[in-house]
Amino acid sequence: MKYFLEEESKIPEIFDVDVLVCGGGPAGIGAAIRAAREGVSVMVVESQGCLGGIATAGMMSHWGGRSSSKVMQEIFELTYEKAKDIGWAHENWCGHDAIYHDIQKIILEEMFLKEDIRVLYYTWVCKAVVENGAIIGVIVENKSGRGFIRAKRVVDSTGDGDVAASAGVPYFKGRESDGKMQPCTIMFKIGGVDYEKAVFPPSFETTIELPKGEIQSLGKKHLPFPAGHVLLYTQPTPNTVCCNMTNAIEIDGTDATSLTKGVFACHSQIIPIIKFLREYVPGYENCWLMSSAPLIGIRETRHFEGVESLSADDILEAKYYENWVVRRAHFNFDVHNLTGASLDKTGVQHEWKQEKDYTIPYGCLLPKNVEGLLLSGRNISGSHMAHSNFRIMSVCIALGEAAGAAAALSVKQNKKLIDVDVKEIQNIVGE
Repeated sequence: MKYFLEEESKIPEIFDVDVLVCGGGPAGIGAAIRAAREGVSVMVVESQGCLGGIATAGMMSHWGGRSSSKVMQEIFELTYEKAKDIGWAHENWCGHDAIYHDIQKIILEEMFLKEDIRVLYYTWVCKAVVENGAIIGVIVENKSGRGFIRAKRVVDSTGDGDVAASAGVPYFKGRESDGKMQPCTIMFKIGGVDYEKAVFPPSFETTIELPKGEIQSLGKKHLPFPAGHVLLYTQPTPNTVCCNMTNAIEIDGTDATSLTKGVFACHSQIIPIIKFLREYVPGYENCWLMSSAPLIGIRETRHFEGVESLSADDILEAKYYENWVVRRAHFNFDVHNLTGASLDKTGVQHEWKQEKDYTIPYGCLLPKNVEGLLLSGRNISGSHMAHSNFRIMSVCIALGEAAGAAAALSVKQNKKLIDVDVKEIQNIVGE
């Protein structure tokens, strides 16, 4: 490999904050709002031009799952109230967890302004700066150039754990046995759907008999591999549907070349999917492409080593941790097929039988070897199977709230993160 030697330069310190949140997706939202409400200065750096991550830029159809997140409930209520005034037309079709994407962007910014949270859009984290085993900030890059943001505590809500990886926290990628990662998806929205005739299969295991055959079987037969499943979700706006049907396998979301390959693959499937819906699915005969997400949905990359780690058995047994920082978490083992379309043989969705909630302990947010840094969102410490459950947005935002509370308490009390009293975190995020 050839190298170019970059000229040594001085990087200006552009901000100094109590808590720096890297990533403005669901976990970052929860972390920033909760930390700000505890009275510390907060900044969020975000690579997209909006808050919300996969919920907004990723055009996800709905939040899914459940958790004890108070901030999530606020978002639902505020979005619904504002959207009613300008077009939430399908009150009987959509639950409050449905995402009105553009309204939710506005709501989130209003929430941040109210809490005096500073945001830098179109800004990438380049490097974690660690001194004597503790993170002291990060180097970022944007249109203004490179800059150093000093922070007393840093919350990694980047999804892929870019800060933690740069800081030297140990991790593995994907499935423990072979490193394979769940496929990625670009969500897209269609209009012109006749809601009176249309069907809306919400899971891989949902089978619906249509005039030309069973819907999932038709998808496997007629859609271009590795697409092949049919997942369609009602939306708040009239006659619109969110499609979770593009599929790119063997993609590494931490590698730019691989990521680009995934985007090309997903884009190439959109027109064939629309043609399929028009031909085979009643109610979709006149559907048309409205928009596709600018942010590709990456389900799985790095799993970091923490002080504690969540296992699949913890979820199956609904384990109660005394040192919980997230509770009332619930979802299924949402493992998408790592080699093709539909559900992986290890995944369980519609037939999920475990109805009890589980908890997530504080140690899953505390990375090994680096003080001052918190994991937040799908990058917390957990197994491949456990991750397929806790990566759902409703749990990620609760993880963010816990991280924000811990960071704020640590700053205000001048304590190491590991020394923060978990009971105090529980008092803030619990009910």
